[in-house]
This record gives sequence, C-alpha cells and structure tokens, in this order.
Amino acid sequence: MIAHIRPTQLAEWIAAAPEGARPLVLDVRETWELQTASVAPARFELVTIPMGEIPARLAELDPTRPVACLCHHGMRSLRVAGFLEHQGFENVANITGGIDAWSAELDPAVPRY
Repeated sequence: MIAHIRPTQLAEWIAAAPEGARPLVLDVRETWELQTASVAPARFELVTIPMGEIPARLAELDPTRPVACLCHHGMRSLRVAGFLEHQGFENVANITGGIDAWSAELDPAVPRY
C-alpha cells in the first residue's frame, strides 16, 4: 500500500524505516524543474529520475529500500509510486503536495513555480 505523507511528515516516515534501511527520496520531475527548485537531502538520499525514464532505469533502484516519490504537486509521484509498488517495491510513499507543499510547509527558501 502506498503511504501518503506531507513534506512535514517526511522526517517521521524516515525515522519509522526499518533499522539499517536507507530511505530514498525519488524526485521524478524534469530537469528544468530541478533547476527551478530542488530540495536539500537531510537524513535521506536524493535521486532524480524523470518520470518518463523510470521504466528504463528501474534497475538503478533497490526494491527493498524505502522510497518516497516527489514531483511538483504530487500527481506524477503518485503514478510512479504505484508503478514501483506494482514492480515489487516493498515500502513506497508519495509526498503529497509535492515540492510546492515542501516550499509552503517545510522550507520557504525552495522557490515555488
């Protein structure tokens, strides 16, 4: 089941990861979006793969790692989270509200677009 977490809940989701797990935030936005606004990793690894490239680059991701998907508002990331779950990923979350909510709720230094 895909967990839905707000940006302000990400730290709690990371803390709840199984011992030894290395949580990953998967940013599925396009390159121009990453250049416009990005997040700074804190207690998680950040990997950026545009949504359209996920199927071809699936082998770059470990299905046993907790993965929280991020996009602009949360719709693309939800689709990617569903795809990952269908591919056997064990612990998948969608960051609801995306980087827009990240800026509004967690870090106003992240530009909104």
